[in-house]
Amino acid sequence: MNEIQKLKELASQNGIHLTEEHLKKFEIYLNTLLKWNRVYNITSIRKKDEIITKHFLDSLTLVKLFEQENIDVKHKKIADLGTGGGFPGIPLKIYYGDLIDLYLIEVVQKKCLFLEMLRKELQLDYKILCQRAEEIDSPMFDIVVSRATGETFDVLKWGKDILKPNGYLIIMKGKKVEEELRPFTISMKFKGLPERKFIVIKKKDIKI
Repeated sequence: MNEIQKLKELASQNGIHLTEEHLKKFEIYLNTLLKWNRVYNITSIRKKDEIITKHFLDSLTLVKLFEQENIDVKHKKIADLGTGGGFPGIPLKIYYGDLIDLYLIEVVQKKCLFLEMLRKELQLDYKILCQRAEEIDSPMFDIVVSRATGETFDVLKWGKDILKPNGYLIIMKGKKVEEELRPFTISMKFKGLPERKFIVIKKKDIKI
């Protein structure tokens, strides 16, 4: 079984249906990432099967979180804060297509260039903001997602400032979650992945 078929199967086992069009785009994504990674070190994960599970599948777990928590993403402005190689934002854009309006926030120039090139390769419409979150002028996003980006409380502060009123901030975490944030933490289990924790906060609940 090749890596893309493995992604299809693992996604299906977790209740996420990927079409052939989705899979074609994930294959382009995988090949483009591998090519750029050899020169530009976009991600420290370099093995195909690990990119499939630790990046692609893990990003798609947000689909199930949105369903479970009744978070409507249709026609919403979604920002991926500190996107790096495009995770989790681009897998979400591949999955939802024109249903979401995606913005990728990334300060590292070489990663911004990669995201620009990838947009052409994937023929997807997303915006790249090659700047720090604190340089974005006004609250403009309905949902801000972040995965493995700096200290959690920094992400909370940056995310809060760019969220619209009643917008959602979702921080993807591994095992360790700060004590103060446990009331906002949702743990979910997925086949093929370690337990995933999501900190889900509505803007009105952030006191920072």
